Amino acid sequence: MVHVSKAQSGRGATTNRSSVRFNAKEREPDGDWMDDREQIDGALPRPQTTVVLERAKTIISYNASPDIGFDRSINPMRGCEHGCIYCFARPTHAFHDLSPGLDFETRLFVKPDAPDLLRRELAAPKYECRPIAFGTNTDPYQPIEARYRVTRACLEVLAETRHPITITTKSDRVLADLDLLRDMAADGLAAVAISITSLDPKIARTLEPRAPHPERRLAAVRKLADAGVPVHVSIAPVVPQITDHEVEHLVERAAEAGARGVFFLPVRLPHEVAPLFRAWLEAHHPDRAAKVMATIQSIRGGRDNDPDFFTRMKGRGPWAELLQTRFAIALRKAGLTKERLSLRTDLFRPPVLPGQQMSLF
Repeated sequence: MVHVSKAQSGRGATTNRSSVRFNAKEREPDGDWMDDREQIDGALPRPQTTVVLERAKTIISYNASPDIGFDRSINPMRGCEHGCIYCFARPTHAFHDLSPGLDFETRLFVKPDAPDLLRRELAAPKYECRPIAFGTNTDPYQPIEARYRVTRACLEVLAETRHPITITTKSDRVLADLDLLRDMAADGLAAVAISITSLDPKIARTLEPRAPHPERRLAAVRKLADAGVPVHVSIAPVVPQITDHEVEHLVERAAEAGARGVFFLPVRLPHEVAPLFRAWLEAHHPDRAAKVMATIQSIRGGRDNDPDFFTRMKGRGPWAELLQTRFAIALRKAGLTKERLSLRTDLFRPPVLPGQQMSLF
């Protein structure tokens, strides 16, 4: 992939380097006119979003991680146009020999067969019902959902079968499915987490350039809460020296909007995310880049990333402990608790596939 070395409006990554973790060949400019055409012809056109229809074989992914609150998830899309520079899912694009940089934001995959696959997997005789999480890898309500409606179609299957779901998103587009979510929430089958990293439009515009404005996300919290849908706010991630000063205000605003709870995660920089984040810092915050990375390494055991269970979600050391203390005080002042919501599983009824005999009970 040809490298890009400067910030582009509407995009998070400043580079498009190929991953070398899976022996993919990395391309370097060699000085030929085809590689140096920007100097000859002027600025290159901005990368446009493309979508590939992926024919998946399964749709429910299972995990056995001991430090997350779900054991199964659905990701109707790969890649994410929101372009959040810190996204821990970026390295997954390397599996397709694509760059975790700009490719992750512009070369997207949609799984149009997801609803049919979901129906088939839920109908399996040995399937055991537990909440399915959406938005654990890439956002199910990124802009292309408005065109493909795959998330909506999956929710329709889950509403029909009375299957519990959780959704995490940075987008107020989730309100397009408020009819389904309201109905499911009335039976204790649905909960939503809205991710808000910063209330500062300038910071949000560079951290997560194509995600909706933070105030729109707060408005979505209010509308979900008013509709009876249990909604939490996720301050994820907290970025030292960039967004950490907003924690108390974010908790306060979340409570005012009707959120039942708030949680946070310190920034994580696995694999190719670390160099992408460093390049982003140099482009947008060169005055504090070294300080930001020094603080991140202080909460990650001296590394850019700590992959160990439990500590990866909360960090370690004095800075992480101080943040946890600040957060606990902010929750108490806002009248919020850390109570976890429990969704019902006893209402689940497996779908009936074509040609399959219906149950008598």
